[in-house]
Amino acid sequence: MMLEKEKNSAISIPLKHLTLKANLYIPENAKGLVIFSHGSGSSRFSPRNNFVANILNKKGLATLLLDLLTESEDENYATRFNINLLTSRLIAATKWVQQQRETEQISLGYFGASTGAASAIRAAAFFKDDIKAIVSRGGRPDLALDEISEVTASTLFIVGGKDSAVLELNITAYAKMESEKKIEIIPGASHLFEEAGKLEKVAELSASWFKKWLITKKL
Repeated sequence: MMLEKEKNSAISIPLKHLTLKANLYIPENAKGLVIFSHGSGSSRFSPRNNFVANILNKKGLATLLLDLLTESEDENYATRFNINLLTSRLIAATKWVQQQRETEQISLGYFGASTGAASAIRAAAFFKDDIKAIVSRGGRPDLALDEISEVTASTLFIVGGKDSAVLELNITAYAKMESEKKIEIIPGASHLFEEAGKLEKVAELSASWFKKWLITKKL
């Protein structure tokens, strides 16, 4: 499906007992939608994720950057690392996307950063073929090892060459994943890819991966 009109808006996603805040951008003729699952202590205003989202938008991909926690919840350090809670919120938000007229037929993918990669993997295991692709940026997929073999989405692990501890965790997760998969190690990059040109590389690799795998799921 290709959406004919551009849309850029701040939205609210109603759940049973609370509302999640999100930013939705749908470029004209979008061919897929990438839902961002942020890492602990991050939000829809994350400069790194917004940078990646902007590149995806320029490549014709829609993006949804959402806060999986309320402001008060985000102030609680333990809640930031509650992967079960984050996963349940991501699943609920994804169901909402699937029910909206503008997005109900568009192919879906997840972009997960840090601990957000774990909730993305768990949610993808829940949705099976409804999630076509995942990109994990400096992610903690080791926090979703029990579910990772159930993921059918094509998954790209991007890790900084200087992020040795996280690289080992990604290699372990990679070995357990049974779907289409790839690891990209960016030389000279640390965990947050703050070095010159490294985040640009993350965005380029992500855009290529999503464009390859986000195909129309419905006619």
